Amino acid sequence: MEKLFIAFQYLVPQHLLSRLMGKIANSQRKWLKDPFTRWFVDRFDIDMSEAAEEDPCAYASFNDFFTRALKEDARPIDHNENSIVFPADGAISQLGDIQHGRIFQAKGQSYSTLELLGGANDLAAEFNDGKFATVYLSPKDYHRVHMPRAGKLRSMIHVPGDLFSVNETTAENVPRLFARNERVVCVFDTDIGPMAVVLVGAMIVASIETVWAGQITPQLKQIVRHDYDQIIDDITLDKGEEMGRFKLGSTAIVLFAKDTMNWQEELSAGSPTVMGQEMGQEINQTNSEISPEA
Repeated sequence: MEKLFIAFQYLVPQHLLSRLMGKIANSQRKWLKDPFTRWFVDRFDIDMSEAAEEDPCAYASFNDFFTRALKEDARPIDHNENSIVFPADGAISQLGDIQHGRIFQAKGQSYSTLELLGGANDLAAEFNDGKFATVYLSPKDYHRVHMPRAGKLRSMIHVPGDLFSVNETTAENVPRLFARNERVVCVFDTDIGPMAVVLVGAMIVASIETVWAGQITPQLKQIVRHDYDQIIDDITLDKGEEMGRFKLGSTAIVLFAKDTMNWQEELSAGSPTVMGQEMGQEINQTNSEISPEA
């Protein structure tokens, strides 16, 4: 069955299927959206009590339900000044060190930071020997992505690509999965150095949105880069503030530079994530240095 599933991933018209599902998910016809939304809530045991609007059929479309806002107190943000927080609800797919310019995907699989970031050598170099974390958002999860650390937006790069499903099976069997799927790379400057948040699309993901640019995908089949460091009004987002969302869900990858932070030691593949809770800590350079003798 696993081989058939992987073969299906290569043979199916990924973008056509995704566009079709996107239109269905955007439909406001109650006879279509309401039964499916109710089935979805039951199938994935979604807790609607934490949603700002608890009635799943009150949303204008399935996509509106899927990207639903939560109540203000549903996800408290860790405000410890040294902390880095989870960008989304879900689970850790992998996390660790970026080694020799490559990021671990799954057993026997890895991909290059350069390819993930759209082929920008200067940008990839900023994350050499840094840290990465891959967070998978399942269908039942809250599908808005938030800032792991406060930062000023430097650039956004839309990288077109495939739309393979994103799960454990494809991660183990599709080479360079996250570096070949369509994605939006968001680069921020933070108080501890550069931070990249990469929103990776997947099969039937209708679109990816950011709070500053709206819907990003689908786009022309070429890499499109927007630089924001020269604009008059800086786009600066606080830790825990929403920065984007998935319509029908996928994966977020967070990158930090070398010697700037560490992930919590207890985290590993499969660890659950809750947006806003502590994911790691900055490295305090002052305290880490050995004081000179008097």
